[in-house]
Amino acid sequence: MAGCLSDDGESDDGGNGDDDGNGDDSGNGDDSGNGDDDGNGGDGSESGSIEPLTADGSSTVYPITSRAGSLWNGNAPADDEEYWGPGQYGIDTDQNMADYWAGLYGFEPSGDEGTPPFFTSIGLNHTGVGLEKLENGQVDIGDASAPVSAEFPDRSEEDLEPFTDHVVAIDAQPVVVSQEIYEAGVTELTLTDIQDIYQGRVTNWSELGGPDRDIQAIGRAEGSGTDTSFRANVLGDPDASMDGVDSRRGQNQQVKTDIDNADNAIAYIALAFVDDSTPALDLEIDGQLYEYPDDFGTLEYPLSRALHTYTWDGTSNKEAAFIRMLLSDYGQQMFVETADYLPLVDERRQEEIDKLPEPSN
Repeated sequence: MAGCLSDDGESDDGGNGDDDGNGDDSGNGDDSGNGDDDGNGGDGSESGSIEPLTADGSSTVYPITSRAGSLWNGNAPADDEEYWGPGQYGIDTDQNMADYWAGLYGFEPSGDEGTPPFFTSIGLNHTGVGLEKLENGQVDIGDASAPVSAEFPDRSEEDLEPFTDHVVAIDAQPVVVSQEIYEAGVTELTLTDIQDIYQGRVTNWSELGGPDRDIQAIGRAEGSGTDTSFRANVLGDPDASMDGVDSRRGQNQQVKTDIDNADNAIAYIALAFVDDSTPALDLEIDGQLYEYPDDFGTLEYPLSRALHTYTWDGTSNKEAAFIRMLLSDYGQQMFVETADYLPLVDERRQEEIDKLPEPSN
């Protein structure tokens, strides 16, 4: 997906699993606490003696962080141009991938070729669960596809202050339908049409120029950042009622499966999960037609949202090493664009980099 954006907000729901998405979880990590390294990282110790970097949360952010975690654990050498090749990104080093990024914050190589200074373990869930685990000290990073203020609207600004926000990408959230509905001629809807479906005022595709078939409206689980963002962007309120929803799913992967297996469904989903079997609609919003895919890569697209990797009460050196990698040219190309999300524009990306602790090396 071409184009760069900077903006705010989304997330996802779904099981506690590890490997349903685009990208794979890896590492021999566990769900342990929130950043024990604090800082200086290694002293030449083996990576097994340093707690793994752990993350959990949004299934929308998962394709980014799980692929990044998998390649971190693989720790490719500098001459591996498929997965690292630092010279391609203007980086002057002969170090392995994880050795380089961790080394910026003082972590020493493990001493075993191909073994990173510390491992990563990336879980799959949804935004609300990821943020709760972060707050409870169960993970280092909470993946979120909605801002914490939208996910926990009843909390005060002071209560939310320890959640440290790091935006790593933009998702231009599409609305998708079953392939049979799309092929029957429903390729474009208005924002009002979407509102009418999800609030139960329109229940048959014939009312929208489609076949005489009941509409199966699929929603994301409540507490998912994707659901929070959809209600805010489409219905005008993150707590808006959605009486037209027939079923809710915890993860984007599950929504895509339901859409692909149905002949009458509609859903909202992350951009990374759109393909020929899960077609995205063109949307008319306030008189402006946004055509997929070209117009979904613009700042003006109203359903755009930021993708977040939250840390707790600041950012440890271990967390900073991983997030700095995501925000680099390398990370934006290797993990964001390959997941069909939109990289941050340079100015916004620099703002996010500036939030991180300064490298010690």
